[in-house]
Amino acid sequence: MKSIVLSAFPLLLALAPSALAAEQADLIIRHATVVDVEHATTVADQAVVVRGDDIVAVGDDRAIAKAWTAARKIDGKGRYLIPGLWDMHVHFGGGPELIEENKALLPLYIAHGITTIRDCSGDLPEQVLQWRGQIADGTLEGPQLFSSGAKIEGIKPVWKGTIEVGNQADLDAAFVKLKRDRVDFVKITDSTLTPPLFLEAVRGARANGLRASGHIPMALTVQQAVDAGISSIEHLDYAYKAGVKDEAAIAADFAAKRIDRAEANRRLDAGFDHDTAMAAYRGFAAKGVYVTPTLNGGRILDFLDQDDHANDPYLAYIGPRLQATYQWRVERAAKASPEQIAQRHQQYHQVAAVLPMLQEAGVTVMAGTDAGFLNSFNYPGIGLHDELSLFVKEGLTPAQALSSATRAGPSWFGTLDRYGGIAQGKAADLVLLDANPLQDIQATRAINTVVLRGQVYDRKALDALLAQTREKVAQWQQAAKQ
Repeated sequence: MKSIVLSAFPLLLALAPSALAAEQADLIIRHATVVDVEHATTVADQAVVVRGDDIVAVGDDRAIAKAWTAARKIDGKGRYLIPGLWDMHVHFGGGPELIEENKALLPLYIAHGITTIRDCSGDLPEQVLQWRGQIADGTLEGPQLFSSGAKIEGIKPVWKGTIEVGNQADLDAAFVKLKRDRVDFVKITDSTLTPPLFLEAVRGARANGLRASGHIPMALTVQQAVDAGISSIEHLDYAYKAGVKDEAAIAADFAAKRIDRAEANRRLDAGFDHDTAMAAYRGFAAKGVYVTPTLNGGRILDFLDQDDHANDPYLAYIGPRLQATYQWRVERAAKASPEQIAQRHQQYHQVAAVLPMLQEAGVTVMAGTDAGFLNSFNYPGIGLHDELSLFVKEGLTPAQALSSATRAGPSWFGTLDRYGGIAQGKAADLVLLDANPLQDIQATRAINTVVLRGQVYDRKALDALLAQTREKVAQWQQAAKQ
């Protein structure tokens, strides 16, 4: 027996070096404070290991350093690591001649720590779906892109780039197209779509295994859309409408053409009731209906009389033709009377006050900007940080605001197993910040490094993305002058 043990000993020595060798990864972020968004806590001195586009290990820095090695290391000491940010309401459009100016917006999202965007449709749906595929296969630089494809609308709507639906056969054909396009969800708007077809579109989306998002017709109550199965309500004013005590009577009067839109809005403004609203919002939460407030877009438009944004430094990143699409809203705002301006300001504050009520009722709030063409001075990239700042200003905690931009989107898409946290098996979409966003939401702006699908963008690379877009815009502006 003794001779057997001795003869085996050299074999054990030969195996020892390989058994003890550190595992190889592509990236290790060391000494970072990891922000656990779900529990609104932090864990200090952590190391996060990335291989490919996956997080393969997270833990105490000393233990991780012994077990792993990587070609690239990032020192996260004194910094805070959060999951990548999601902007759940963006738009691309303005016509085919604006394709390149829209495409130039994609790097702006990465430069601001936004690793996923949800396109809620404009008038370039086919182009955006093409970008989605190119980003996914690595041939186009941009954040992960989810898209509704063409929105469902009525016949001869205000909005371009839509699927026009005038009857059930049209609606059935619309879903055939959307499923062929492999859209990520369905966007439904109410420019000319009849209320009955709106409800059928919501039901049809669910029947086809798709989430429905949209604008709710004035002739319907919000509850009717919820009962039909809408998954997310876009813009906070629809949530406000659900809190109006006589909403059903207003909807019925509007449907019967006994009142016009201006009178309907006047009655809605005057009829909000706290108890009615909380009952409605608890109903949203029970049915899993999310709300995307898009506060920043509303604030900008409602206060154009106080700030014309002509000297915004961020205009350097927006192409001249895209800037030109801003003018129609600017011109409309300029025509408002002092009384209308005062009403606009009041409406903004009334609607914004709904935000903490939704949170209290258990509704999942999703951060989305409504940034894009037509939506004046609501800028892709920086706009999400402005949105989060407004969330806190209007009553959310920094932790709640941060969750709305990191966990709400993955939750809506059913992918929290992959996104919204920093743990083994999650996607390597990460943002390293210079300050703690749980203490001050402004910290989301202080970006040191972004990791997108495992690719590292340090501060120099992020600045290069900004410079790249700025240079393109300068060239377009020069060409426009010639």
